[in-house]
Parts: sequence; C-alpha cells; structure tokens
Amino acid sequence: MGIQVSNFLHVADGLQANQFTVGGRDAVNSLDDLDPIYKQLIDGPFHANFGVMGNDGRINITPMWFDYEADKVLVNVATQRKKVEWIRKHPELSILIVNPQNMYHWISIKCHVEREILEDDPDEGAKVTAQLDKIWTKYTGNEPPYGLRDPSIDERRVLFVCAIDRIATFGRP
Repeated sequence: MGIQVSNFLHVADGLQANQFTVGGRDAVNSLDDLDPIYKQLIDGPFHANFGVMGNDGRINITPMWFDYEADKVLVNVATQRKKVEWIRKHPELSILIVNPQNMYHWISIKCHVEREILEDDPDEGAKVTAQLDKIWTKYTGNEPPYGLRDPSIDERRVLFVCAIDRIATFGRP
C-alpha cells in the first residue's frame, strides 16, 4: 500500500513557476525509505512540533522529541499530562520537523493513533521505558535512564503507536 509523500516545489534552485505547490508524489513503505534529504530530519536530534486538538477545539502545538520505527511514529508522553487526554479524544496528530539551520527544509507527517501501550503493562511496558531511554540519549547525549521524570509523583508513561497517513516534504538542507 505505502505512504503517500507529497514533494513540494521549493526555492532552493531559485524562482520557478508554481513554487510552493506539490511538484510530485511518491510512495514509501517505511520512514526508512524516505529520501535522505528528509530522513536526516527524522533521524537527527531536531525537535518536532506536534499538533493535537485540545478541549477548546483549537490545535495545541508542542515541541517534542521525535521517534519512529519503520512505518510508525512513536509518541511517548507522561500519563498525567493534558496532552494524553487530548490524544485519546482526538487521535489524529500533525507533526512538523523544521531544519533549524534552514526553515525552507522541512517534513510534515500526518498520522493517527493505532494503539497505546502503558508503561505498567506487564507484557509490553518495558518497550515504553526502553523507547523513552532511547530518545533521551538521542536528544541529550546522556546514558539511560531517562533523567526528567517528575520527582514529585510516580511518573508513568504511555506510548502512542501511530500509523502514518501521509507525508509532505519541502526544500533541501
């Protein structure tokens, strides 16, 4: 089936007719199959802007760490955060990762939650903790374990496993 990738015409080669419109469409089976120009954005320690519908009907946008496996986006959130309620109520997410050195180089991913895994789950909970430790190291360079758990509570995590609906790409580094 594949994931549709819309490649926008960009300005890296100078002015052109119909710039900023979709110049072509491709399909990939996994995020690993993305053009390396865009894959570096999801593999690097670039924060992702996550958009989810809040209770007031407006999009809430939050910078977060980004992770994926094959054709799934992984969203790891502390269960006490309001965002967990919003994701459960509106399980569609929009993600934008912008190259911090060039705002005209970005990737946008639209996805929806397929399932969630609680850190306390006896069968799969260890995966939630391992994934959190992995992105902790990716973004901070520190060894596990994840070092930002709220010390005032017994912070627990939930991992939302999201299927990708479509991707849009723009620009070059």
